[in-house]
Amino acid sequence: TLRPCKEESKDWDTTQNLYIEGDNLEVLKLLQKSYHSKVKMIYIDPPYNTGKDFVYPDDFHDSLENYKKLTGQVDSEGNRISTNTEASGRYHTDWLNMMYPRLRLARNLLTYDGAIFISIDDNEVENLKKLCNEIFGEENFIANLVWQQGRKSSASTIATNHEYCLVYAKDKDNILRINNDLNKYWQEKKEGLDLIYKKEKELKKKYLNDYSKMTIELREFYKTAGMESPVYRHKHYNYIDSRGIFFASDTSAPDKPESRSHKPLIHPITKKPTAVPRMGWRYTDKTLEELVIEDRIHFGDDESKIPCVKRYLKETEYEVAQSVFYKDGRGASKRLENLLETKCFDFPKDEDIISQFVNYCIVDEEENAYILDFFSGSGTTAHSVIQVNAINGGNHKFIMVQLPEPTDEKDEAYKAGYMNICEIGKERIRRAGEKIKEENKEKENIENLDIGFKVLKLDTSNIRKWQPDYDNLEQSLLDYVDNYMEGRTELDVVYEIMIKYGLDLTYPVDEFTLAQKKVYSIGFGMLMICLEDEITTEVAKGILEKVKELAPESTRVVFKDNGFKSDSNKTNIKEILKSGGIEEFITL
Repeated sequence: TLRPCKEESKDWDTTQNLYIEGDNLEVLKLLQKSYHSKVKMIYIDPPYNTGKDFVYPDDFHDSLENYKKLTGQVDSEGNRISTNTEASGRYHTDWLNMMYPRLRLARNLLTYDGAIFISIDDNEVENLKKLCNEIFGEENFIANLVWQQGRKSSASTIATNHEYCLVYAKDKDNILRINNDLNKYWQEKKEGLDLIYKKEKELKKKYLNDYSKMTIELREFYKTAGMESPVYRHKHYNYIDSRGIFFASDTSAPDKPESRSHKPLIHPITKKPTAVPRMGWRYTDKTLEELVIEDRIHFGDDESKIPCVKRYLKETEYEVAQSVFYKDGRGASKRLENLLETKCFDFPKDEDIISQFVNYCIVDEEENAYILDFFSGSGTTAHSVIQVNAINGGNHKFIMVQLPEPTDEKDEAYKAGYMNICEIGKERIRRAGEKIKEENKEKENIENLDIGFKVLKLDTSNIRKWQPDYDNLEQSLLDYVDNYMEGRTELDVVYEIMIKYGLDLTYPVDEFTLAQKKVYSIGFGMLMICLEDEITTEVAKGILEKVKELAPESTRVVFKDNGFKSDSNKTNIKEILKSGGIEEFITL
């Protein structure tokens, strides 16, 4: 099961995001019902099998005991098992045996038009491609992206400064169908652009260089043309000058390195220094000077407005994503170090690149897609999802899964108080969310940005296994009257029931008192749970009233089996619920 951990979560009652601690193989099994065919995109950065990274030696006979050994990083004899050395005769086999079941389970979670992105390097790229061809099908291969890193190498022959990212669709035909729709959209947009360009020429001829009047008429033209139509998503291009129609693009730096300039520009009309972006300019002083000379800077009515860069409609054509891209990984490491105020994670993936992957995969910002990462490491994918939502106004949700691998006592992370990798990931998400919200505080509805996450932790079932002492069966029967594991809470049991029924684990869990008994309502009445003793018919009547008030499409009710006074009492409660339209009555 997965046990809820409110104290380590952020915005528990409202967030739609999940952070799950545990062996990802077991977690993927538990997610099969709740998230089958619901995840739009998966990104993972698994161990590259370099001989130095951690490879899970799965034990399918007793998975949870194996998981507990893993979190201690020792085997049953106390030997360290954190690496898969090349000296092993099963060097590649061990890695493939780890990846195969995880990818099989992951495929089940993808939507019909979903895709998976898998980072890898030269050590296993050929084997991974064969593995993915078997699981996803050769026909669903999309691309092998080349990620140029720019890191120096000590290689004696050729320096390797790139990695790969394999991309597979669950069903490429569905993605092609969607791309055809997208191409149709861009064709329609092109037809719309032709109208705009024609209008642009008319305005220039009519008003010559009176750009203020040209802009007023341009906006009126947009309004009468029906700018809500998808064809006219360029409606933000609401200015015009001698070069044509443009929109005012943000000039602020995405982060705050010391090298960023805070030097104001001089307003061309008031001749006073202009306001400067809080994070500094994204351009150097020299570049800004050149942009001003080239008339590529759009100034506000006075110096109180931050100047923007002019982005011209004719210069911003739609382009298909390319298979080779460059990003210096050292920048991501430095940003994470600054965010956490210590160097506690080596070679984190770049959140800007993962944001690009999210944008490749998700065309419609209103889709509210799930993005899964089951090798989440420092939490880069969660950071990227929040970043994309902040920029595009979406409400996509992340599910992070990470084994709580202990940090080494010699590492900076351990010295900073991070006992395992999960602690690093959770703190990164907390800080990144707040930072992104602060940087975008002027955006509309930014206060609704979901920067929280529910923490759930893998553990044994809350229901005790029947393991009687055959020499003393009577005592065993008495001991199992209460069939819950010691130390478990009612909320633990509630979440196990949600998992077993395949409910979304971010559904709201509300508590009510009905006939002096606590009752849990999940998903606004979809599931009602009462785990109290001495359950009466008044509880059943109270549940019916509450269900009537919440008005879900259907309801199932779960009680603790030994919570009834008698069998006849149980039967009466079942009939009361049935008379109120609740057919599904379960006890455990």
